[in-house]
Amino acid sequence: MIKTVLHPVSDLAAAKAVYTALLGVEPQTDSTYYVGFEVDGQQIGLVPGGGPQGMTSPVAYWHVPDIEAKLAEVTAAGATVKEPVRDVGGGRVVATFTDPDGNVLGLLQDS
Repeated sequence: MIKTVLHPVSDLAAAKAVYTALLGVEPQTDSTYYVGFEVDGQQIGLVPGGGPQGMTSPVAYWHVPDIEAKLAEVTAAGATVKEPVRDVGGGRVVATFTDPDGNVLGLLQDS
């Protein structure tokens, strides 16, 4: 299930104002490196400059119970690992991969 979508932004303050108006809630997380909103179980994140992963377009993250197994499954089916599993803190690990057309997709596991 897609529960998290991250958006790269060039101006964090401007983007935060637009997404606050769009979503009708204040950010749940508000820092200089990430602004996150939660609405009805959906997480929307704003990442300045695309973050360390260099995102150039939004990335949807599927929440999975076993990220290593799912990453192995999608790569066996033809996906290519873009960013291997890494810990982003708070008991959360993420990874990204590309489909055969180069679209970037994400996996997220909370422990």
